[in-house]
Amino acid sequence: MIIRRRTLLVGAAALALAPRANPQGVDAFTVGGAGGRIIRVITLRPDGPGSITEAIKARGKRIVVFEVGGVIDLNMKTLRIDEPNITIAGQTAPAPGITFIRGGISLRGPDALIQHIAVRPGEAGQAKKSGWECDGISAYAADSIVVENCSITWATDEGLSASGPRFGVGEKGATAADWRDGTSSNILFRRNIVAEGLSNSTHSKGEHSKGSLFHDNVRNAVIEQSLYAHNMERNILFKGGAQGVMNRCVVYNPGKRFAHYNLHENEWGDHPWQQGDLTITGNIFMAGPSTDPKAAAFMLGGEGDLRLAMANNHAVDAKGARLAEFGTFGSKKAKVVDRPDITPVDLIPEMIDTLAACGARPWDRDPIDARIVADVKNGTGKIIDSEQDVGGYPVRPETRAAFKEVEWNLETMERKA
Repeated sequence: MIIRRRTLLVGAAALALAPRANPQGVDAFTVGGAGGRIIRVITLRPDGPGSITEAIKARGKRIVVFEVGGVIDLNMKTLRIDEPNITIAGQTAPAPGITFIRGGISLRGPDALIQHIAVRPGEAGQAKKSGWECDGISAYAADSIVVENCSITWATDEGLSASGPRFGVGEKGATAADWRDGTSSNILFRRNIVAEGLSNSTHSKGEHSKGSLFHDNVRNAVIEQSLYAHNMERNILFKGGAQGVMNRCVVYNPGKRFAHYNLHENEWGDHPWQQGDLTITGNIFMAGPSTDPKAAAFMLGGEGDLRLAMANNHAVDAKGARLAEFGTFGSKKAKVVDRPDITPVDLIPEMIDTLAACGARPWDRDPIDARIVADVKNGTGKIIDSEQDVGGYPVRPETRAAFKEVEWNLETMERKA
């Protein structure tokens, strides 16, 4: 059966689809800084008075708002958020919004909500294979984290990830339950764009264009209604024992692989392998100019077994013909256990909704996001090695506008009508 790209774009709006996956508690992962004090970012300098660094280091419940718009150059540093109960509300910035370059964000404390920012690390002027390895946004041993409506491009390590110590630390690593408690858990990544991970760039290993990694034993991770485009692989990778849901995402033009699961025997040593548990529903997987023709929508590798439920996914090659939904790679020792029987459904998931809602400013996209979304619609674009391949870092004027509390619902950080 041939499924034309136009059919995907137009038919999605007209078809009555099967019920969406609705992970329990998806809107209650964190309250972030709701109810806390307002901290205003008033400068594009990365640190000092009125800066983003000053705001994230503050203690107590806080909502970070922006009275400035433009580009914040992190100068090859990572913004590390250790203090809990924070909301970073990029939607409050005046146009063109907030873009971070030459650095990333690391979430280390619990209860964080990050919204409506762009993070674009890039090569930062460093030599190929020099060891500049920068995630876009990452959670490490963090609990109750929401990253939504963010745009992450040009990472030199992962674009958007969740990880932590694989087997806990000290006495806290005695049991599998300890391992899960010691790594990242209760993670929601929603309505993001994760694209153009840099391939042959500054990572010490060489090729390293990656989308999202959910490390071993990460628990209760939900990735939904997001766009992954032009990443070589890890669109998404769940590692050994991970528990998660991938729902209503669009994956376009991966290189080697779309989504996959992999428990590496040599990384687990004498520790008993833990079974992964994944639900993959309502996603669209679209090959593009860079995609390996042998790629399947979801692939199982390594040695550890996986409990897997898949339904209502749609996978097509660059010409619109169906791709395999499931495949294997590597040692082929791993197997799917307790896989429920899936009744074939010839329905197209809601690609239009995902493309319309994803990214930092879907109502006012910057040229980078607009180009990437257009690639998906037109079947164009490719995996890149440097931000210079697509025009380089954005240069934008500084803009200013006062944040007026009366214009916003401070519980939801939505602008009042």
